[in-house]
Amino acid sequence: MSDQTTRLVVAGVLLVHGLGHAGALGALVWIGLRAGDTGAWLPARSWLIPSMPSPTVVAAIFWVLALVGFVAAAGALWFGIGDWWRSVAVVSALVSSVGIVLFFGTWPTFNTVAALGVDAAVIIALLVLRWPAQTV
Repeated sequence: MSDQTTRLVVAGVLLVHGLGHAGALGALVWIGLRAGDTGAWLPARSWLIPSMPSPTVVAAIFWVLALVGFVAAAGALWFGIGDWWRSVAVVSALVSSVGIVLFFGTWPTFNTVAALGVDAAVIIALLVLRWPAQTV
């Protein structure tokens, strides 16, 4: 795969994952406005800190941080703006993972596992494997 194609694919994954956090924000609003059945989507609540005040606000902060970070990393990678996208992507993946773990069970299992999988792939590829060896 060419460097240009690799950059497009990785930037696309970061962008889509970031926009997925916008979907989680939308779900928080939708659940908050909806009095009836929301299926597998539940109001934000933390299994780790059950007495957390304003869990919806705390969840929203995690998702906004992850959203902005992943979109910024995707843009920086795509437009070749330095190498800082790597650090921003790793931090965003850590923020996303902490938020997902903190609010585990709030969202459908598929969404949770898929998001954790992307976060893990970002962390492993960029932090553990140190990919790419040089700036893409």
